[in-house]
Amino acid sequence: MIEDIKKDASSRMAKSVEALKQDLVKVRTGRAHTSLLDHITVDYYGSQTPLSQVASVAVGDARTLTVTPWEKTMVAPIEKAIMESDLGLTPNSAGTTIRIPLPPLTEERRRDLIKVVRAEAEQGRVAIRNIRRDANSTIKDLVKEKEISEDDQRRAEDDIQKLTDKYIKELDSVLEAKEKELLEI
Repeated sequence: MIEDIKKDASSRMAKSVEALKQDLVKVRTGRAHTSLLDHITVDYYGSQTPLSQVASVAVGDARTLTVTPWEKTMVAPIEKAIMESDLGLTPNSAGTTIRIPLPPLTEERRRDLIKVVRAEAEQGRVAIRNIRRDANSTIKDLVKEKEISEDDQRRAEDDIQKLTDKYIKELDSVLEAKEKELLEI
C-alpha cells in the first residue's frame, strides 16, 4: 500500500519535470529549432489545427526556420498565426515557402527570458511539493484508519521526502541547462 503511494508520487513528480522540459522548449534561444512553433495552431477550414499538421517545419540555417504548407491556400493563414503568436516573429513568404528569421537576442531580452524560465521552474517545484503533500496526507489517513503503524508512516514520509529532493534536484539541473543555453551568444 505504501509502495503504491510512493510509486504514484514518483511518477507524478517525473511528469512535472517533463512538463517543465516541454514548457522550456518554447522559450526561444538564439538558435532555430522546429519545436519553437509546436504550440501554434492555424485556422484550417474553420477549425484550429496544429501547424505541424498543415505544413512541414524545417531549420533553414542557425537563425532561420522554413515552413512549407501542403496547400498553397494555407500560406496566408499560417503567416497570420505566426504573427499573432506570443513569439514576436515576423514571417516572410516567398511563393509557397514561409521563412521565419530569428533576430539575435539582446542582453535585456536574455535577462527577461531567464526570469520567465525561473518562474516556470518555480511552478514545477510547487507542483512537486503539492504531490509530496498529497502523498503524506494519504499516509496520515492510513495511520488514522490503523492500516499502518506510526513507524511505517515516518519511514514512508522520509522516502517521499527523498523522492521530492531527487526530483527538485533534477528540475534545478534542467533550469540550469536552459539558463546556460540562454546566455550563450
